[in-house]
Amino acid sequence: MMKELLISIAQGLVEDPSAVTVTDEVSEEGITVYHLHVGESDMGRVIGKQGRIAKAIRTVMRAAAIRQDTKVIVEID
Repeated sequence: MMKELLISIAQGLVEDPSAVTVTDEVSEEGITVYHLHVGESDMGRVIGKQGRIAKAIRTVMRAAAIRQDTKVIVEID
């Protein structure tokens, strides 16, 4: 569910939604790390001015994780 949420948020921001991919891994501490990959031309749209959009994406994902009693980190690659 968390992975699908991240994909849908990112696809709504970019010009090329087919280029959006998300991989995930679980660290030793039990924190799920999501790696968001977008097209080269869409990187600025996902990060935003001074990282505001990236920060908002991370905030939404953290709030959703709290509801599921988990911890997540979003990395934009």
